[in-house]
Amino acid sequence: MFTKDIPIEKLLSHDANYIPIDVRSPGEFHEATIPGAINIPLFTNEERAIVGTTYKQKGQKEAKWLGMEIVSPKLPSMLKEIKNLIEAGKVPLLFCWRGGMRSMSMATFAGFSGLRVFRLTGGYRAFRQYIVEHLNEHLLPKQTFVLHGMTGVGKTLILNQLKKEGEPVLDLEGFAGHRGSVFGSIGIEEKNQKSFDGELFDTLWSFKEKQIPYMFVEAESRRIGRILLPDFIMEAKDKGFHLLITASLDMRVERIYEDYIGPNEQEPWFFNQVQQAFQHIAKRMETGSRTDCYRYLMEKKYRHFIRTLLVSYYDPRYANKENEYEGQFIEINAEDIKMAAKTIKEMASPPIVKA
Repeated sequence: MFTKDIPIEKLLSHDANYIPIDVRSPGEFHEATIPGAINIPLFTNEERAIVGTTYKQKGQKEAKWLGMEIVSPKLPSMLKEIKNLIEAGKVPLLFCWRGGMRSMSMATFAGFSGLRVFRLTGGYRAFRQYIVEHLNEHLLPKQTFVLHGMTGVGKTLILNQLKKEGEPVLDLEGFAGHRGSVFGSIGIEEKNQKSFDGELFDTLWSFKEKQIPYMFVEAESRRIGRILLPDFIMEAKDKGFHLLITASLDMRVERIYEDYIGPNEQEPWFFNQVQQAFQHIAKRMETGSRTDCYRYLMEKKYRHFIRTLLVSYYDPRYANKENEYEGQFIEINAEDIKMAAKTIKEMASPPIVKA
C-alpha cells in the first residue's frame, strides 16, 4: 500500500501532475473547494447528515460502522474513477475537510487496491488557511491593464479573447459568478467568498510562478454580487494602465441581449428574475424612463428595454464613476472584438510600466 501526505506548498509547486480529489459531500464541494478539484464523495449530502446524527446520538463506533455500510457498495465505482485518472497520467491527491477520516479511508481503500495515491496534509482547511495568509499584493504582476467602458461595450468579450490567445487575464466576474450589475446573476451561478478567493489565489499564483510581468482585468467596483474584492486588487486597479473601451449604442444593446436574453428567455424563471432585478433600480430612474422600461418589459420588447436602461440609467452613472480615476485613458474601439484584443495585446508587449 502506498499513501503519502504532502503539504500545500508541494501541490502549488506543480512539480507533479496532481489532480485534487475532494472526497467530501457534494454540498461541501459545491460551497468551496480547491480550484481544479473533482468530487468523488464518500457520502451524499443525505448520507453525511445521517452519519453525523448517528455520531451525536450513538457515538463514534456506531457512526463508523454505519459509514462502512454506506460506503462499501460504492467502492468499486469510486476506485474505478481514481484508476481512470491514474491511467490518464494524473496523480490523485485526496483531501477532505481537515485531512482526517474520510480522506484516510479513501486512501486506504485505494492503497489496498494497488492504486498509488497521495493525501493533502490538513485537507481543505489547510488550503483555506494558506490562502488567507498569502493572498496579498506580493502575488501581483508589475503592471495591470484595466479595461473601463460603459455597460455592453464588450470588456468581458475582450478579456475572453485575450485569455483564448494565452494572455494573463484576471477574470473577476467569472470568479464571482456575477456580472457586477443588479442583473448580474441572471443565467449564471453566484460564488461565495471562499470559492472566489481560491480562484483568485490560484490564478495569481500561476502568474507569479510563470514570472508574468502584466495582467488584464476589468475595472470592477469593490463588490461583485456577494463578493468583496481585497484591497490590494483595488489598489492595483487604481494604479493600473487605463484603457477606455468604446462601442456604438446599437452594438452594446445587441451584446447585452445576446448575453442576458438570448440564452435564457425561454427559461421559466427568466422573466420574474429580470422583473425583480429591475425593481431595485426603478425607483432611482426618471419617471418617464421608468414607465417606458415597465412597458417594454411587460411587452417583452427586451432590446427597447435594454436601450432605455442604458441611456437613462447606466450611462449617466458610468460617466460619474469614471471621473474618480486620475490620469490618461487610452481609447480602444471594440466594434470588432478580435481587433480590440489585438490592439491591447500589442500595447502590453513589452508591458508599459508607469513611473
